[in-house]
Amino acid sequence: MPGPLRPHIACPTTSGTGSEVTGIAIFDWLERHAKTGIASKRLRPTLALVDPDCTLTLPASVVACSGFDVLSHALESYTALPYTHRPKPESPAARPMSQGANPFSDMACTEALRILGANIVRAVTDPDDTAARERMMYAATLAGIGFGNAGVHVPHAMAYAVAGLVKTYRAPEYPGDGALVPHGMAVIVNAPAVVRFTAPANPGRHLEAAALLGADVRDAAPSEAGEALAERIETLMQATRMPNGIGGVGFERHDVPALRDGALPQKRLLAIAPRTVGAQELEALFERALRYW
Repeated sequence: MPGPLRPHIACPTTSGTGSEVTGIAIFDWLERHAKTGIASKRLRPTLALVDPDCTLTLPASVVACSGFDVLSHALESYTALPYTHRPKPESPAARPMSQGANPFSDMACTEALRILGANIVRAVTDPDDTAARERMMYAATLAGIGFGNAGVHVPHAMAYAVAGLVKTYRAPEYPGDGALVPHGMAVIVNAPAVVRFTAPANPGRHLEAAALLGADVRDAAPSEAGEALAERIETLMQATRMPNGIGGVGFERHDVPALRDGALPQKRLLAIAPRTVGAQELEALFERALRYW
C-alpha cells in the first residue's frame, strides 16, 4: 500500500468475509482469470459498524455461501501451522500478518466454529430466524479477527483458482449475469478434501473442530480425525444445498492441471498450511474435491 487510507467506517452487509476487521482485500484479476488478494495493515478499517439487521433480507444462497466463508476462516486459522513453527523474522516489525495459529486467534476461531455449527442451517433454511442470523454475523466478525491474525491456508488457495477459472456455473439467487462461484462456495467445495489431508498434522485440533461444528467424536480415534471433520462439513453442505465438490460448479478431471496452476502462486496462504503443499499435492487435492457424495 502506498500510504495510509482515509478514515474508513466498514459496514458489512453479509455475514461472511469479516473484512471489517482485517487488512486483506480480495479482487478478481480478469485478464489472468485469477482471484487473489492484497494484504496490508493499512487496509484495516478505522471503525466497524456490525449490524445483523443488514442480513435479514439476504437470500438463502447468499447466507449459505457467506456462512461457509466463516467456517473456512475459523477452521483454516485454527488448523494452520502454529506461529512458533514459522521462521523467526529479523525483527518483530517484520512478522507477517498471517502468522499462523496462535493463542489469540484460537479463542476467536473456536467460538466462531461453535456458533456457526449451531446456527448455519437455521439461518439458511428459515429467513424468519433472526436470532440465527444475528449469531452468524457475530461469528463472521469473530472469524475475521481470528484469520486476520493467523491467516488461512489450502482451501482458500484452491478457492481462488476455482473462482477465477469458473466456466458457466452461476450460483442461484445472486444478481447479475455471467459465471460466478461465490467466494464461500469456492472455498467450501475444497474443504473436505483438504481436512482429510491436513488432519495427520494435528488430529486433536481437527477432532475438536468437528465437535465444535456439532459432530459426535467421543469415540473417534486420532486416525479418524480427518474423516470425522470432512463428514461433518459435508453434512452441513448438503443441508444448505451447496454443490457436490468442484464438479458441482462445472469442473471436470481435465481441468485439474489448470486449477493446480491457479492455486500454486498463492504463497501467502500455502506457507501456513500444516503440511507441505506443492504442485503434486494440489493436483491430488483437486482430484479428491471433484465429488464427495
